[in-house]
Amino acid sequence: MVIKSLKLKNYRNYDLLNMEFDSKTNILYGDNAQGKTNILEALYLSGTTKSHRGTKDRDLILFGQEEAHLETIIEKRGIEFQIDMHLKKNSPKGIAVNKVPIRKASELFGIIHFVFFSPEDLNIIKDGPSGRRRFIDLELSQLDRVYLSNLSNYNRIIQQRNTLLKDLYKQDHLPETLDIWDMQLAEYGTKVIESRKKFIEQVNSIIADIHAKLTGGREKIELSYESSIGNLSLEEALRKNRERDIRMKSTSVGPHRDDLCFLSGNLDVRRFGSQGQQRTAALSLKLSEIELVKRTIHDTPVLLLDDVLSELDKHRQNYLLDSIHDIQTVITCTGLDEFVNHRFSINKIFHVKNGVVTKEN
Repeated sequence: MVIKSLKLKNYRNYDLLNMEFDSKTNILYGDNAQGKTNILEALYLSGTTKSHRGTKDRDLILFGQEEAHLETIIEKRGIEFQIDMHLKKNSPKGIAVNKVPIRKASELFGIIHFVFFSPEDLNIIKDGPSGRRRFIDLELSQLDRVYLSNLSNYNRIIQQRNTLLKDLYKQDHLPETLDIWDMQLAEYGTKVIESRKKFIEQVNSIIADIHAKLTGGREKIELSYESSIGNLSLEEALRKNRERDIRMKSTSVGPHRDDLCFLSGNLDVRRFGSQGQQRTAALSLKLSEIELVKRTIHDTPVLLLDDVLSELDKHRQNYLLDSIHDIQTVITCTGLDEFVNHRFSINKIFHVKNGVVTKEN
């Protein structure tokens, strides 16, 4: 699958943009804060309905405008898809596929698959659990619509349960209704946990070889899922922690509290690994993500690399670039340095300056 073109109107710092991409390597270069990442964000949004930065729709619209429009043309197994997206300040986004409106955002998933790699991803190991949960959720939501549905239902019920917990001290009869919410929470939460554990198993079948090659065989890596419920069922854990939840006015157990552990032998890389070990583990994880998507969809994803090369040493740069030669890639960087010019085949070059994109070859 490849992205053929992108049109933007009133999106971020672009009043009007029309780009055509090569099916292999596309470089966007320019100074910082000119709009390079905004293009990657727009592409990712067109396939997932979400900004990789977690930005709300209203904040994606050009200042002073009421709505924005994105049009993305994708080719998948010889068939073209046109994805149109209207972002509005005060109402939900509108999405159409081949000019036919879709009712649920989940209907968009599966048309195109993106792997987004930013400098922040290199810190996924050392940062908090929320980033690691978000990594799992974003990837699984692209690969599995059922997971997306279960996760959405779980998040909705968590919000309702937490609202109820905050209101308990005002109304004595409310604790009886917790049973109803807990039953639903356990149903969807259990499915979320099971899908995540299966995902970790799949990543483990890939990541070991990649990590061994990156470290010259000196280090091993294995992922494990850390569940907040331990060996209990989610239903049992919710019941056991109910009194604490009532005191704290928040749900203390469930997949929204879980984490992903990275082990190198007996070393917990999150807590005790060096910065180099943490970054190598993060790179192994992203490369495993690419391979897992290939195996799952029997096609290649589109890779969005946001100024990552400057964060890696030459050995890791080489390994990354060798690993992505067969997939469409859109890369942002601040300059066309000697490494990029001589190390990597570039098919299209775009210069980005103050919201204006100029094709240079």
